[in-house]
Amino acid sequence: MKRDLLVIKFGTASITRPNGEPDVYILEEIARQVAELHKTYRVVLVSSGAVGAGKRFIRNYEGQISQKKAAAAIGNPLLLKMYDEAFSRYGITVAQSLLERQHFAQRSQFLQLKETYEELWRNHIIPIANENDVVSNRELKFSDNDELATLIASGFGARLMMLCTASGGLLDKEGQLLHEVPEIDETVLSYVNKSGSALGSGGMASKLTFTHLANKMGIRVVIFGMKEADGILNAYNGRAGTTFIPRPKNLKARTKWLASGGVSVGKIVVDDGAAAAVRDRKSLLMVGIKEHEGGFTKGELVEIVTESGETIGVGKVRVSATALAEETGRSTIIIHTNDLVLL
Repeated sequence: MKRDLLVIKFGTASITRPNGEPDVYILEEIARQVAELHKTYRVVLVSSGAVGAGKRFIRNYEGQISQKKAAAAIGNPLLLKMYDEAFSRYGITVAQSLLERQHFAQRSQFLQLKETYEELWRNHIIPIANENDVVSNRELKFSDNDELATLIASGFGARLMMLCTASGGLLDKEGQLLHEVPEIDETVLSYVNKSGSALGSGGMASKLTFTHLANKMGIRVVIFGMKEADGILNAYNGRAGTTFIPRPKNLKARTKWLASGGVSVGKIVVDDGAAAAVRDRKSLLMVGIKEHEGGFTKGELVEIVTESGETIGVGKVRVSATALAEETGRSTIIIHTNDLVLL
């Protein structure tokens, strides 16, 4: 029987020392605990930390984009070597997987990626994924491995995703850990610290955003920490961290790919009439569009959002953002119903 998929994401703060360099002890603990879960799961690790591993080799490092890219180029092999040494103690081989958005936005590339991962899993190898910062066109400060983990989890049909954070889970306004969250609502969102650090790359706001999407895709999410002993295993068994309950969902593989590939590529805001039509599984026409965001091109995936800000679906657009701004045909189909996923 095919084993279920488990995606575990580790942010920079979770695996590095105060100077930003990877913490060997934490990596060894990750390997020890993941080795236990690897006995029953196909596993993907999504790990940050490449910039921290490589920045000491960049003279006068100030965090400029070009310096971050150079640091990532140095740090990626160094970080993978550290993971390899840690996992080799348990007879487990790891593989590096540097990914870009096009690997999810284009179905042909997504299927190639899936075939590669399937081959790795057949050979009991754990892929360690990270964004390909060296060639990515997006600035690193907008890159977010919470998003990458969600793309992998939803696209490959994971039932469980675990996100490691320094806080060890979601804390309420009194600083108490919430053990279970049945739904991410206004109350839950109000617990997010609105400080700059919380809203930075990989902060709790980001985790809740992608946890919300993953839950809609039927994926259980656990936000946990590594400060206590057996942090991963205890969170997996419900003894630590915060568990977010998924919605029941049974989506076909192509539908999951459509939804996963559409995260944050762009947005189309629609009026109430168009929103009702989309919910009724009808194509999105030009007449119902109020505005759009993002420089998407023809064939890319965008979120469909109501005027109140609710994301109701993801779809593949038939025109680019530039062409959409110039389109005057009220009955022109912008997203066909066959390329639409309701969330």
